[in-house]
This record gives sequence, C-alpha cells and structure tokens, in this order.
Amino acid sequence: MSAWTDALNSALYAIDRGHAVFPLSASKTPAIRSPHGKGHTCKGDCGQAGHGVHDATTDPGQARRLFELAPRATGYGIACGGRMIGLDLDRKNGVDGVATLHHLAAQHGFDVPRTLTVCTPTGGYHLWFTAPEGVAVPNSAGRLGPGIDVRGTGGYLVGPGSRGRNGLYGLHPSLGEVGIQPVPGLLLKLMQPPPIVQPRTVLLPRGGNGGRALDGLVRVVAEAAEGTRNDRLFWAAAKAWAHVRDGHIAAGDVEAALVAAAARTGLAEAEALRTIASARRTTGVAA
Repeated sequence: MSAWTDALNSALYAIDRGHAVFPLSASKTPAIRSPHGKGHTCKGDCGQAGHGVHDATTDPGQARRLFELAPRATGYGIACGGRMIGLDLDRKNGVDGVATLHHLAAQHGFDVPRTLTVCTPTGGYHLWFTAPEGVAVPNSAGRLGPGIDVRGTGGYLVGPGSRGRNGLYGLHPSLGEVGIQPVPGLLLKLMQPPPIVQPRTVLLPRGGNGGRALDGLVRVVAEAAEGTRNDRLFWAAAKAWAHVRDGHIAAGDVEAALVAAAARTGLAEAEALRTIASARRTTGVAA
C-alpha cells in the first residue's frame, strides 16, 4: 500500500472521529499549491483548493477530492482551533519540550493528563487537548518555553498515520487511542496572550488626537472576526502608520498595540508582524 493511500485512509479515519483534515506533503506542509500569488489574503473564499489548513474538511467525499489534487501527499493535517488544541513538544538539537512542559506543570501547579498523544519521527510528541467552548487559543512557537509550540486557531497537527521525511507519525504505543482530555485550566491560561495594555501614546505638537485614534484602531483589530482579521489589521496598521508619519503617534506604540490586539483574535504573532510591516511600507514610514 502506498504512502498516499495510507495517508488518505488515516485521514478518513480521523474524519470518523470528528476531525477536519487536509493533505500534507512529506515536508509537513500543505500538499496542494495555492492558486494565488504571494501576499494574498484569501482563506478559501474563492472556492478553490490550495489554502492549507483552510481547506480542512470533515466531509469524506471532499477529503478524497483534496487528496486526488495532491497525488504526492504522504500525510494529512488535523485542523486546530475551536475546541481542538495541540501541544507540539520537540526533543531534538538539545531541546526537550517534554521536560519544559513538566517544569511548567511543577512551577504552576497543574497535572498533565493522559491525553491522546502522537509520537513524531524525531522523538517528540504531539499532545491533543480540548478547549472550553468559545475560548480562542492563538498559535505560538516557544512562548511557553523551549521546545513547546502551541497549535490553536489557524494551526494544525500532523495526523497519526502520516509519513514525513524523517519517518512515521503514530499513536503513543502505551496510550493508544485514549480519549482527548480537556486542557488544564492553568495551562490554558499560559497559552493565552497577555492582556492588552494601553500603550503610552506620545502626542507631538502637530496633533492632539493620536491617542484616541490608536485606541480606535486597536478596537477595530480586536473585534475582527475570523476571515477578516488580516484585512482589518492591514487597514488599521496603514491608518496608524499614517499618524506616525504625520507626527501624531510614536512609532514604537503602533506595533506593540496592534500585535497584542491581533493576538487576542487568534492571529499568529509572525503573521501579524508581516501584515503590519507591509502596511508600514505602503505608507512610506521608514523602519
């Protein structure tokens, strides 16, 4: 049986258990090429495949169609966000995410439950958790500590039965197909972005409305719904940089305030920084 067939069958099995899936290449990246050029903000609204995790489906027929478009797929992704959270614990290059997690547990006073665990080919683990209804968990890399990445809104985990360049992803042999447990409350709290702290806005002599303007732009970003987050962030950032250019707001306040607001909507920090930097170039504000 081919790796493609194994991946498709494993993905269909995951759908039977309520997970949304999409095909991955051996490099663990989406196996269907994007139909758009660089810099696009489409997340599948165009109706075409090739939007990565935004292609994820719980429909077996649609999953088969996606795999037919990805003949070189050797794995599949499990979409995170909503009720699904993943902890990616790396154990390589002198970093031990498992030890980091146990240190966090001891430091903050929570137990790590025996939840569904996938072993990675490089000796690490993916721990699957459920989140409370309505709680958004952002993606992060290393923010909790060395070797720990959080897969939340807009993120994904490599599903068991996938084959990457380094080998096979499989269920933990001692745990098997154990139920997915709720994330410990104290760990969930650590996963959340820090609360927005109103930046200290420096008002220069040329204008007196800079602080109120930035407050309003922060609200625009913080209230953005999924599917509009990047567009709203770009618009708000462009307005904010225009105020910086005109001398109404200090440049240092803009990035910190908008990144924090974007994180509260579940947008990854790296993606938010790219969008804000793009808006800065558009408005001609020097870095």
